Amino acid sequence: MTTVQSPPVPPTAIRLKVVARTGLYAVLAANAAVVTLFAVQAGFASNALVVIGRFAGLYSALLMAFQLLLVARLPWLDRRIGMDRLTNWHRWTGFSLLWTLVGHVVFITLGYADSSSMNPVSQLVDLAETVEGVLRAAVAMMLILVVGGASGRWARRRLAYETWHFIHLYTYIAVVLAFTHQVAVGTTFTASSAATAYWYAVWGVALGSVFLGRLVLPLWRNWRHQLRVEAVVPEADNVVSVYITGRDLDRLPARAGQFFLWRFLTKDRWWQANPFSLSAAPDGTRLRLTAKAAGDGSAGLRHLKPGTRVFAEGPYGAFTAMHRTRPEALLIAGGVGVTPIRALLEEIDGHAVVIYRVAGERDAVLYDELRELALSKGAELHLVTGPPVPDRLAPRELAALVPDIAERDVFLCGPPPMMNAVLGTLRELDVPKPQIHFERFSLAG
Repeated sequence: MTTVQSPPVPPTAIRLKVVARTGLYAVLAANAAVVTLFAVQAGFASNALVVIGRFAGLYSALLMAFQLLLVARLPWLDRRIGMDRLTNWHRWTGFSLLWTLVGHVVFITLGYADSSSMNPVSQLVDLAETVEGVLRAAVAMMLILVVGGASGRWARRRLAYETWHFIHLYTYIAVVLAFTHQVAVGTTFTASSAATAYWYAVWGVALGSVFLGRLVLPLWRNWRHQLRVEAVVPEADNVVSVYITGRDLDRLPARAGQFFLWRFLTKDRWWQANPFSLSAAPDGTRLRLTAKAAGDGSAGLRHLKPGTRVFAEGPYGAFTAMHRTRPEALLIAGGVGVTPIRALLEEIDGHAVVIYRVAGERDAVLYDELRELALSKGAELHLVTGPPVPDRLAPRELAALVPDIAERDVFLCGPPPMMNAVLGTLRELDVPKPQIHFERFSLAG
C-alpha cells in the first residue's frame, strides 16, 4: 500500500468554528446589553409587572431578529458552523422567544389590570381595542404559537417538508406585525434618536440577511450557473445518481461533504425541495448527487430526463475538510450516508481509514468507487456488515479497526440511530469533541 505523507493542518482551520460560534454569542450578548441600557434610559413604569413585561417584550424582539439571522443561510456562518447546528440554535432560540413573548403578554396584562381593577381577560381585550398596535401584536403572537407547534418533534415527524416550510413562512408576517407594534407603542423605541436608529438597524440587518441569503444569492447563482440534468444513472434497485452540469461551475463555491436543496423543474416536481449531499467532489464541470428511494421526492429521481432544468439552493454545510484539526482522518459511513463520505475521501489529503457500515454487501452503494479511491489514495477501507445487534462499531470493535482513533479527525454520516451509537462510542474512546465532525439534515424554515 502506498504511504501518503500527511499534510500539516492550518491553525486557522482549527479556530474557524470556535470563532464563528463565539462571535454569534458575543453579538447576542452585546445587543442584549444595549437593549437593557436603552430600556433603563427610557425610565420605568410605576407598576413592577409592567416593567417586567416591557423587558420581556424587548428581549423577545431581539430574539426574533436573532432568529432571522440564524435562518438567513449566510455562507460565512454556514460553512463555519453548519446548517444543522444553526437550525438547532434556531429551534432553542424559538422556544426562548415563545416564552419571552408569553411573559410579555402576561405581565403587561396583569400590570395594567392591577392598575385599572379590571380582570386580566377584560384588560387584554381593552388593550387590543384601544391601544394602537396591540391587536397586530396579538395576531403575531398567535402566528408564532402555530409555528412553534409545527416545530415540535411530534408534528415535525408527521408533516411533509413543504407543508412545514409553508407554515414557517408565517413567521415573516409575525415579524412585520411585531415590528409595527414596537414602532407604535414601544417606549424604548422612541425614547431617543439613538434607540430608534438602533432598532431600525437591528431589524434592517436581520431582514436584509434573510433577503440576501434566502432570495438574492440563490437567484443569482442559479441564473449564473444555469443548472441542468446531464444524466441519470441507477446505482442499485432503489438508488440513483443524478449528474448535473451548468455554466462556470468552477466558480461555484461547493466542497466535498456539502449538500444542496434541489428542485427539479418539471410540472410535477418544481415545488419539491429535497436536501441531497454531493456524492463526488466538485470538479468544476459537473455535480453529482446520489439518493435512495425513501420517499416521493427521491423515488422520482430515476424518471428525470436529461436537460431538465434544476434550481439548487446551496451549497450548505460545514461537513468539509475545512474543519480538520489533525493530519489523519477516519471516515465512517452508514447506508446512503456514504455519499458525502465518498466525496470527502476524494478530496481529503493525508492517510484516511474508511469504515462503511451496511446490513449486507448488496447494500453497499458506491462501494466499487470507494475501493478504487482507497487504492489510489493509500487509504484503508473496511466494509462492516451484519444486523444492528450486536453493535459492530462498539468501542472495542472500533478501537481494534482504528487503534489510533483518538489522533484522527472523525467524519461521520449515516442514519440517526447509527450516528447516535457511533457518537457514544467515540465518547467512550475519548476522541476529543473538536475532532468529531457530523451533520444532520434538519432545515429551518
